[in-house]
Amino acid sequence: MKKKITLKQIARELEVSISTVSKALKNSREISKDTTEKIQAFAKLYHYKPNNIALSLKSRRTKNIGVIIPDIVHHFFTTVFRGIEQFADTKGYNVIACVSDESFEKEVINMELLANGSIDGFIMALSAETQLKNDFHHLKEIIDQGMPLVLFDRVTDEVICDKVVINDFEAAYMAVKKLIHDGRKRIALVTTESYLNVSEKRAQGYFQALKDHNLELDKSLILRLPYQFEDETMSETFFATTNMDAVLCVNEIFAVRSMRIAQKNGLRIPEDVAFIGFTDGILSKLATPALTSVAQHGERMGEIAARMLIEKIERDDEKELEEETFRTEVIEATLIERESTIN
Repeated sequence: MKKKITLKQIARELEVSISTVSKALKNSREISKDTTEKIQAFAKLYHYKPNNIALSLKSRRTKNIGVIIPDIVHHFFTTVFRGIEQFADTKGYNVIACVSDESFEKEVINMELLANGSIDGFIMALSAETQLKNDFHHLKEIIDQGMPLVLFDRVTDEVICDKVVINDFEAAYMAVKKLIHDGRKRIALVTTESYLNVSEKRAQGYFQALKDHNLELDKSLILRLPYQFEDETMSETFFATTNMDAVLCVNEIFAVRSMRIAQKNGLRIPEDVAFIGFTDGILSKLATPALTSVAQHGERMGEIAARMLIEKIERDDEKELEEETFRTEVIEATLIERESTIN
């Protein structure tokens, strides 16, 4: 049994472009009879079968970009989308957005729908369920078929493509270091389940900051919540029974909810307990008191992701046979200090 081959591999072996292979397999009149027969014979020999994600050809660009975000609740994802849309517009591209709603199935369906001749490439952040399943076959399929992909924020080492992230580990380390320098000794962490790679990197930054400043890791100070939780029982119990003087939250919604629960329990912010969250969105600015936040610079992330994708889409056909290179752009997060940490 010969190993299944991809369009990209056929193109490389026969020294033709991916679009030539795709056209030949569809008996396009644009390709000579000899070339078509050679490509089809090679594809048959290696058991090539097109997958259910049908791709538009490079020569028939749609000037559309597909964007899949996990949800629209978190302000961060809307700012990334804004950055994508603004840059794409300057290059004459339209943006088609879908929401996976943290669902693996919806993520796959969205990709199949958009890739079926509707778009020239993808920008996306992985859903929570995709990371939980650790199943990235749908991403690898479109890459193998020659469609460019850029992952942002929630990425995986399992998929080789361009990526844009912030320095999550260093950002969390910076936030905890600030709290320690302010004299805080019992710093809590409110985070998600560890399968979410972004949250886990922030947790690792929290752990390392404590270690480097000779503070013992107390597991009773760590609260792990479901990513999309509504029941606040766990949080209420945590803040009612745990002695802490500071809290780092891995997202803005966790931070604002935690602040409200702490205040409900009679704690003063920041006198009794200081808070730092991630995102620096509208909730951070309007919270009472205003929340000190790690700014993730979503619009900048979106702009970079769109630029990376469009560069790949517009590569000359002659370059398609060159060995592709991929890069990861790391955006440096910054700490925006507000009332939740300033006495």
